[in-house]
Amino acid sequence: MSSRLLPCVLALLLTRTAFAAPAGRVWHVSPAPLPAIAADRQFRTIGDAAKIVQPGDTVLIHSGVYRESVTISASGTADRPIVIQAAPAANVVVTGADRLTGWTREPGPDNIYSAPWPYSFIGGPAHAHPDDDYHLLIGRAEQVFVQNYLLHQVLRRDQLSRGSFFADLDAKRLYVWGAGNEDLNQVPVEASTRDVLWRCNGAYVQLRGVRFRYAANAAQEGTGQFGGAHDVVEDCVFERTNGNGATFTAPDITVRRCTFQDNGQLGFGAARADRLRLTDCLIRNNNTKDFSRGWEAGGEKIVLSRGAAIDHCRVLENRGAGLWFDIGNEGCEVKNCLIAGNEDAGIFYEISYGLHAHDNVIIGNGLADTPGAWGAQAGICLSSSPGCVVERNLLVANREGFDFREQNRTTPRIGAAPGVKEVAVWNHDEIIRHNVLADNRDAQTWGWFDTRDERHWPRAQQTGRADTGRAAQNLAGDYVAKDQHGQPVGLSLESLHLHFTDNLYDAPEGQGLFHWGTAWGRHTYYPTLAAVRRELGLEQGSVQAPFAFGDYPTRDLRVPAGSPALKMDCYPRGDVPDTRLGLLPASTSEAIQ
Repeated sequence: MSSRLLPCVLALLLTRTAFAAPAGRVWHVSPAPLPAIAADRQFRTIGDAAKIVQPGDTVLIHSGVYRESVTISASGTADRPIVIQAAPAANVVVTGADRLTGWTREPGPDNIYSAPWPYSFIGGPAHAHPDDDYHLLIGRAEQVFVQNYLLHQVLRRDQLSRGSFFADLDAKRLYVWGAGNEDLNQVPVEASTRDVLWRCNGAYVQLRGVRFRYAANAAQEGTGQFGGAHDVVEDCVFERTNGNGATFTAPDITVRRCTFQDNGQLGFGAARADRLRLTDCLIRNNNTKDFSRGWEAGGEKIVLSRGAAIDHCRVLENRGAGLWFDIGNEGCEVKNCLIAGNEDAGIFYEISYGLHAHDNVIIGNGLADTPGAWGAQAGICLSSSPGCVVERNLLVANREGFDFREQNRTTPRIGAAPGVKEVAVWNHDEIIRHNVLADNRDAQTWGWFDTRDERHWPRAQQTGRADTGRAAQNLAGDYVAKDQHGQPVGLSLESLHLHFTDNLYDAPEGQGLFHWGTAWGRHTYYPTLAAVRRELGLEQGSVQAPFAFGDYPTRDLRVPAGSPALKMDCYPRGDVPDTRLGLLPASTSEAIQ
């Protein structure tokens, strides 16, 4: 092809990408020179291009492995965003790892090699975050790869065995023993030497088509950090980092078709990210290092964000909760998602307000026997989080289908002035309607209320309660008393306004239907919905009937035309990725009914 034609072809291909090229300059980044591109329009590193971009500019990144940390400080505008994207058909990898060479074989019978190691990622005497005993190893940030296989870290040289490494931060030396007992001077060895790979401080910046991996980031720190309002992230992969794949800390960020997988702690985290929107993303197999699931681990964690929305995403096999909203969130939404195989809760909404979870397929979650995870191993768990609506979800084959989890909790509020006390928060004014709760192992619904005031029992069934304190108003306009610590007193099931209506239950032999109360305290098991209505006044209009569908292993959740799920409007509206929804063929329907 003529060199004069190549720029024209590139410009034509750009029109096929998701981001239309704004009226600005076009810059190119490539590890090797591009003969057809003017020399003053190309850079060897992404970071160099990021230093000069202005509103309306486009940066095209050509194939290569980029060993750098990039900072974008400039902002675009709504009509002239800054666009940074992989060139057409380019394979772009930004890595936190560098190749290590010149290994010295250590004396002795074992093939242990060493090399200089001047890096330290986490301060403090333990160089770990957190630095409690459980996390002394897990909380470290170093990573070593031999032929792209991650080695196991140890904390002393005398603990080395095949497939492990020891970073001696005092002596500034790295010791490695390959899993294959190989000569490390004869195979590729990489070690993570950078923690943050992408830091975007500018607003209206659009990123597309880049793979990030192998960062030495600490827990709670994203290797991709997006702090600019109205940023857009598309078709990127965040994988195999030590901590979080990414963090979002600004309003109105959009994330489309991105993958967050195999990260040490979380797929991603978000804080004060109002109106964060994730669509068509994959969040899979995160918390590979086994950070404490009671602290912060799993698919993601969102805090103090208003209006965050996750839709048409796949949240699969995370080592902890799939989707975790924690602390002061308001008005968040999860819709039309597949949430499957996560070891703890599928959706865990904790000390927050106003979740709307609807039209999701939530299957096979909470089966890991995680210590201390009581009440947080359901398809959906509302933990001290009022004003939520849960509707038209398929909650099938989880440990528990739907849970309340209640303790005496407080949370900060979005926009609260510095120094303002946290406020008490508890489950009330909830709507749980038109869901399918079927084949969940221990219970279809369980109310895990670990409070001494018996608030989850009807007033007539309470054995004693306190009625003194100052008044405060809940969402329904009722006044409740609070004690000197701001916790509510004098509550009863009637005043909580928990509306369970028109749900479809199917609990085959050996599975629980409806539990109320903790397993270690006052607790009642209700074997029928009639008993639930009679004793608790809940589940009005709900039905206990078989829920027949196509095939669980293939996620064929199609139902017969006469399914009660359809008649009761308990079936998801719209499509859900990687599942089959709708009507079964007539011949199949007859066979399973």
